[in-house]
Amino acid sequence: MSEQYIESAVTDPETAEHLAHIGSVRSRLEKEGRVGELAPKYYIQTFGCQQNEADSERLAGLCAAMGYVKTADPEEAELILVNTCAVREHAEKRALSIIGSYKHIKDKNPAVVIGVGGCMVTQKARADKLRGSYPYVSFTFDTGAVDRVPALLDNALQGGKRTFVLSDEWKIAEGIPIRRESKHMAWLSIMYGCNNFCSYCIVPYVRGRERSRSAEAILEEARALIDDGAKDITLLGQNVNSYDGGPYDDRRVDIAELMHRICALDGDFRLRFMTSHPKDASDRLIEAMAAEEKVVKHFHLPVQSGSDRILKAMNRKYTAEAYLEKIAKIRAAVPDVSLTSDIIVGFPGETEEDFEATLAIMKAARYDMVFSFIYSPRAGTPAAAMENQIPREVSSERMERLLALGAKIADERNERFVGRRIRVLAEDVSKTDASMLTGRGDPVRPVHFAADPSLIGQFADVEITAARTYCLEGKLV
Repeated sequence: MSEQYIESAVTDPETAEHLAHIGSVRSRLEKEGRVGELAPKYYIQTFGCQQNEADSERLAGLCAAMGYVKTADPEEAELILVNTCAVREHAEKRALSIIGSYKHIKDKNPAVVIGVGGCMVTQKARADKLRGSYPYVSFTFDTGAVDRVPALLDNALQGGKRTFVLSDEWKIAEGIPIRRESKHMAWLSIMYGCNNFCSYCIVPYVRGRERSRSAEAILEEARALIDDGAKDITLLGQNVNSYDGGPYDDRRVDIAELMHRICALDGDFRLRFMTSHPKDASDRLIEAMAAEEKVVKHFHLPVQSGSDRILKAMNRKYTAEAYLEKIAKIRAAVPDVSLTSDIIVGFPGETEEDFEATLAIMKAARYDMVFSFIYSPRAGTPAAAMENQIPREVSSERMERLLALGAKIADERNERFVGRRIRVLAEDVSKTDASMLTGRGDPVRPVHFAADPSLIGQFADVEITAARTYCLEGKLV
């Protein structure tokens, strides 16, 4: 895949100080003749959400700016960066296992530098574990310290002490170079952090409080993306619809106003956004989706549970009835909307009656797709200390029933596309059939169709000929 490299202005003096080490590292490599074909390689391992993927694109931009070249094989790398997730225990354990497997690379080549960042190391206990049990890790950097990576690497290359960064406060560091994997699809972070403190969620503790980028910075980045050929742009935030970019052109910019302004930019592109909290999904946001042709008619609105009792224990700040009223508003404004959601199975104290309420809200909402998870206790969150933790076998059995219902509803929802002609962005060659391309139209499902790879990165009209549970099949028109 092609890559895109974007630079923007540095606005914060502290960030400028950290990024100044880019030149120091690059100069060292140039003096050693490590340029061109002899340039050292970097490898980035990413776990977790789209926000982590966006952060990894910034890490890649920093690596490229310092003179490193990307490799898909960690065995070839002289700089290994692991961007971790802390939302579920499985992700943390897998990250620690992967980090452990890199020890043999360091043993073979002591010059290799290994750094670990992301949500996991924003927890002091995990950072301490890496400090004590993983002596081959040179540095860690939390979610608010991506801009410090050049300084941390510079220190490591000079033989300095191992460094473990835990920021006193989270900030927004503008001006970090970005290297994107795709020229035609892009993540565009508009805000960071979360103020909701759902009782099961670690995000406010590892991503900090909500803070929004300025509308000017976002529009500048959006223009650069479109000028470079981006066709599919996703606005990102832990709670994207609480975006508050402050005054711009004498008007206060919320998520709806921001979408209007981006859609007004010249270019043939589509705009998405995620993730939304039901309590903040405003009428203005729904109206913007309905009004703007460039906005994909997809709303991801996590419900988590259909039981009011469990929703209260989760600190979700809405009821099942209020949630369904929001869904009704969305469907009234955008009748053919593709609706997706997140659901947690086995939250502490969940009874069979509570679980049946979740199945009931799935039937009422009729989601096109559900992302479901068995509850995973996160140390430091209120839910982890709650009584009546649900046995794994009970949660697993409930998950099977939820998945079966989700698949049934998805099958029924998918049938509405058969015979339609939809506009699809060709994203890549199919992973299972080299003669087919995979793309997405307005629906959330991938669309598979026969076409030449030269079409990748372009829009095409596809007639849908068959509907599967989690994909559509079609023919090029």
